[in-house]
Amino acid sequence: MNTIFPTRRQLLASSAGLGTWLLVRPAAAAPDELAAAISAWSNGAAVQRGRVKLDIAPLVDNGNTVPISISVESPMTATDHVTAIAIFNERNPQRDVARFTLGPRAGRATVSTRIRLATTQKLAAVARMNDGSYWSHTVDVIVTLAACLEGEES
Repeated sequence: MNTIFPTRRQLLASSAGLGTWLLVRPAAAAPDELAAAISAWSNGAAVQRGRVKLDIAPLVDNGNTVPISISVESPMTATDHVTAIAIFNERNPQRDVARFTLGPRAGRATVSTRIRLATTQKLAAVARMNDGSYWSHTVDVIVTLAACLEGEES
């Protein structure tokens, strides 16, 4: 019997194949895009490692809501303070995750939020100081249940 409608076996085999493809497909590798997003935010200035601490679990069960905190070593005085903190990611549809503006009256250079993560990837937190210097911290995060699949925004 030849029909244009798929049999139950064909439908199940197609679904299983699609599910497997979604699990094993590599997210678009984009370390160059991550570096480009950071460079665009820092206006091409050199970004140094240090002073910034990006606090996130190294293994995330669910990428839909991931708690993250960033702290920067700074006295937060009028002469030495953080003016901005930005979070960037390697593989979400949008590289620029969040931006925070601070000033000396903030008291502490610490921010916390929740983000979505598409898949296992690198995250970078970059702080801009009032003297024009940029400092960063990069971490690798393993995500077991992905969020932000293609076509969705983070």
